[in-house]
Amino acid sequence: MSTITLIRHGQANSTAKDEVSYDRLSDLGHEQAQWLGEHLRDTGLPYTRLFTGTLRRHIETADGMATGLTPQRDPRLNELEYFTLSRLLSEQHAIPFPTEQPDFIDHLPQVFQHWKDDKLEGAPETYVQFRMRIRDALAEIAADNGPALVVTSGGLIAHVIAQQMELSVSATARTAIAIYHTSLHQLHPIGGHLSPVLFNATPHLDTPARSLSKTNI
Repeated sequence: MSTITLIRHGQANSTAKDEVSYDRLSDLGHEQAQWLGEHLRDTGLPYTRLFTGTLRRHIETADGMATGLTPQRDPRLNELEYFTLSRLLSEQHAIPFPTEQPDFIDHLPQVFQHWKDDKLEGAPETYVQFRMRIRDALAEIAADNGPALVVTSGGLIAHVIAQQMELSVSATARTAIAIYHTSLHQLHPIGGHLSPVLFNATPHLDTPARSLSKTNI
């Protein structure tokens, strides 16, 4: 098995209310990706493979990192459709979409729980299907040779960690909210299983000059 390092995309359009509008990097998101790429090149980390989802923000982040690796695109690495699920939650259960950023802390666990309980009719995929596709994608990446970078999204990363650590739905949601843009999360094979050995690391942002550039929304 090979080591996998998951990377959340750079900051996207934080004012968006739908999937399409959200799916592009902000100016800061582009900078975050460039800084991460510089860090990876400067430290000479020995990655030999690069994977991304097929979303625009994944591709823009990987391109900005400029690793020199040829990316392999895999739709199984795409994010859950939070805005779509939130609309269904509002329409079917009268739980409104948050209007203030702190309200997301209470909203995301409700989205995840209703989705897991199959209470969102018309969801793009079931909770089980989402969990299975990310499990299968990472298993295939881990089975091949060479340490891999995987550029994806925060919700997916949180569910990967949850699968390995057997976290509850509420704990998974709290994990997702905490994940910084362009943060590093490493899974290392231990005893035939992928185990988390690094979470939410941002060495490329941990300087006084970039203290305001660490974002999760």
